[in-house]
Amino acid sequence: MNVLWLLLGAVFVLILAYRFYSGFISKVLGEDPSRVTPAVEFKDGVDYCPTKSPVVFAHHFASIAGAGPIIGPTMAIIYGVVPVWLWVLIGGIFIGAVHDYVTLFVSIREKGRSIAEIARRSLGDSGFALMIAFTIVMILLVTSSFLVASATSLTSLVSLETMKLPADQNLLKTVVQDGMAMGKIGGIASTSVIFITLFAPLIGFLNYRRNVSLKITVPAAILICIVSVFVGLVWPINLGVKAWMIILAIYTLIAAGAPVWILLQPRDFINVFILYGGIILLIAGAIGAGISGVSVEAPSFNIADATPKIGLIWPFLFITVACGAISGFHALVAGGTVSKQVTSEKSARTIGYGGMLLETVLAVGVIIALSCGINFQEYTNIVYPESGKSNPILAFALAMSGLMYRGLHIPVAFGTVFGILMVEGFVATTLDTAVRINRYLFEELWSILFKNPPKFLKTYIFNSGLSVSLMLILAFTNAFNVIWPVFGTANQLLAALTLVTLAVWMAANKKKNVFLLVPAFFMIVTTIFSLAFLLKRYFLSHNYLLLGADILMIVLSCGLIVIAVKSAGKSKRVSKDKNLCAKEPVQDLNVVNKSN
Repeated sequence: MNVLWLLLGAVFVLILAYRFYSGFISKVLGEDPSRVTPAVEFKDGVDYCPTKSPVVFAHHFASIAGAGPIIGPTMAIIYGVVPVWLWVLIGGIFIGAVHDYVTLFVSIREKGRSIAEIARRSLGDSGFALMIAFTIVMILLVTSSFLVASATSLTSLVSLETMKLPADQNLLKTVVQDGMAMGKIGGIASTSVIFITLFAPLIGFLNYRRNVSLKITVPAAILICIVSVFVGLVWPINLGVKAWMIILAIYTLIAAGAPVWILLQPRDFINVFILYGGIILLIAGAIGAGISGVSVEAPSFNIADATPKIGLIWPFLFITVACGAISGFHALVAGGTVSKQVTSEKSARTIGYGGMLLETVLAVGVIIALSCGINFQEYTNIVYPESGKSNPILAFALAMSGLMYRGLHIPVAFGTVFGILMVEGFVATTLDTAVRINRYLFEELWSILFKNPPKFLKTYIFNSGLSVSLMLILAFTNAFNVIWPVFGTANQLLAALTLVTLAVWMAANKKKNVFLLVPAFFMIVTTIFSLAFLLKRYFLSHNYLLLGADILMIVLSCGLIVIAVKSAGKSKRVSKDKNLCAKEPVQDLNVVNKSN
């Protein structure tokens, strides 16, 4: 099959979905552009920052996309091209985009409250406590898995032969390993990430403090991206995996407490142009390869060979591909930071539903690259090695470079460097966003456990430090491909529980919710079965840390489901509660945020 059909079929279906299905959901929600949003009502210059829609979209997309829609399909393509392609389309349209859009909309209506706070108002104090506990565990898993993946790829070395470069080339700095000249690809990305981070406050100052036109800040951001690559080529930074873990941890600790306009927003704003460029190159490469007659070379179905490596196709395909199809982390971004920046309810559809569909396009591009840009055996050796560390980011980079070479005749070395950069910048954005959200959640948790929490429990440094410390412990003691299955399951289960919470909110507000309940049921059944399978895996491998996390998630999720069912049965009474969707200022999380 020609690779172009994978792209054209996906784009056609996604355009129809945005035009008609998101329009239907918009009518059900009762979108009202004239309503004042929390960003305007509670503007504080720290978390509540009214921001231009393109900048908010960039922050949202960079935070939700991150490495997820790249790493997930890269890990899952072992099942074959067709199952992964179908899942990202069906999941993206009917589950993921719905989840993101409704979460953002409801958070805006609820004055910028997090999904945990929405659970409190919809499911009561018990539901609130369980949701916070579950979400904290889930974020620790996502940050630790991304930290390991990022640190591993920042140390990546690729042979000059693989990149079709002569031994006397001057493009890349090299090192000799096992008698082979290896290009310091990871070192280029390392320098680029640092360079972009250093210039982020400048873009934040221009965007937020000076309100400079996007006609100036957009070219400036693109220029920073370009210069960062050239600096990386000249001065690649090479450190060990654990050193990078510590450096990234220190960065996230700082970013979690800084005002969003200093690091969080501008880093995403700059990095998103690399991601946009990557999507354009993937699409252009697929079109060029298709016109040139390139066919899908990876197996269409490879279920028998994949099962021993990753697990049964159900449920593990559906939890391995998270971002790109459905991701609970998106709810944390939408309700954690984005809803506090949106200036009009009308933007929620574009940012929420549209952002998820764009992520699905990215996932489709990744699938196409993996289907024809890298030898399938080479892919297997990198992602599922018999010995050594799994490096899916490198596998994707090589696949992308192969697609760009075959479709656009771009040198393999350039494509490999760009592929690494495309992922690396966004792992950092995911990490700083996630740690910031976990900081909020710990602050909320202490307010539940203590009537008057000690002052130090309210400080950003304690809660961010706790989040970062636990992240490092998990990352130092587990390999990436060990953490990913339980993270994927937790991520998808959080999405399912979010859909349940939103369905209860909709019922309480006398709105249709079947479009939320059906995907919620599917994801709950899938993830519970996945957790059950993982129990045996972690017990036999004596990985008691992840075994404990697995058991805890089963207990917490079952408790939330029971509470949700009871709450749904009382929806008529809840809808009469004047406190639901009340217009009073937020008294919980917002006060904590302003104190920082």
